[in-house]
Amino acid sequence: MTRLQKQRIFVTDCEGPISKNDNAYELTSHYILEGNKFYALVSKYDDVLADVLKREGYKAGDTLKLILPFLKAYDVTDKKMIVFSAKDILLVAGAKDTIQFVHKTIPSYIVSTSYEHYISALCRAISFPRENTYSTRVNLDKYTIKPEEKETLKQIAKEIAKMPLIQIPKNAKSLDAFSIEDQTTIKRLDEIFWRQIRNMSLGRIFDEVTPVGGREKAVVVKEIVAKRGCDVDCVLYVGDSITDVECFHMVRNGGGLTVSFNGNEYAVREAQIAVMSENTVVTSILADVFSRLGNDAVLQLAKEWSFPALKRFEISSALLRQVSVLYSNGFPKVTIITNDNREEIIKESEAFRKTVRGAAIARLG
Repeated sequence: MTRLQKQRIFVTDCEGPISKNDNAYELTSHYILEGNKFYALVSKYDDVLADVLKREGYKAGDTLKLILPFLKAYDVTDKKMIVFSAKDILLVAGAKDTIQFVHKTIPSYIVSTSYEHYISALCRAISFPRENTYSTRVNLDKYTIKPEEKETLKQIAKEIAKMPLIQIPKNAKSLDAFSIEDQTTIKRLDEIFWRQIRNMSLGRIFDEVTPVGGREKAVVVKEIVAKRGCDVDCVLYVGDSITDVECFHMVRNGGGLTVSFNGNEYAVREAQIAVMSENTVVTSILADVFSRLGNDAVLQLAKEWSFPALKRFEISSALLRQVSVLYSNGFPKVTIITNDNREEIIKESEAFRKTVRGAAIARLG
């Protein structure tokens, strides 16, 4: 296969670019007492370990294994996870049409930190092939829990829910950068997860469950391009959070294209293009140009982003009609991220993210 004939590939995260859900947050909020507060703190702790302290052996998204012992303590089963995940899938407007359009255009994959129970339900909702997805595999039913451990975990969950939410100082690189109160919280969480729970019979779950986040997403994308017989520079990757950072970095450095879709600060920090849109038709347009004309054309379109530019890049009449109808009172924002505008885009994207996904979910890493 020559360079001009090189096959291009579309890879997207799920929660954010496709759906409004944060399935793990929603599961925890539903089944665990004060689970919303509990999850918010554990998620912030995840950010601290992965992005600030860069704890060896820990990666962004490992929140999904940290909460499993507590879900088990509250009698959550795989069946409950399947039923709960399927009953309230909230898609970003246009997501089903976009994913079907893109999948017909170029080989497409979903790489998500979400539990496989949720991804299976989502695939049914958007008619996407399950075999083209990667997600966090969990068999919660195979684990047993002692009665005394169950009670201890419930008490610990209550303790965590009462802890103050950690505030991460800008440019923090060590524990010393945090307030004394937050240092105390982080140290206590270290003790809970890496001593108390790890020493329980259920503690093996931390070794046996590998969330598809951080470097795991990058590994998966490498596997996909190897399977397709191309290189990373053939990839368009869409993400929105801290679990996408290492994949963004790998794809961008390998010559591929990275897009933050309503992303938080972690995503905007590493992506090349920022999209702020209530509808995924923008993703359809970028993927269409990418499939026909390649990386440079997408970057040029983002630089010129306007309705006349869409016509110059020969966007299909069907997509143009969608854009003109959906955004008759205001055009979605698509912009190249630079060193000069990055901080401004972070603030704008995070604010927009709240309007699309809600404040509680938007503040999660």
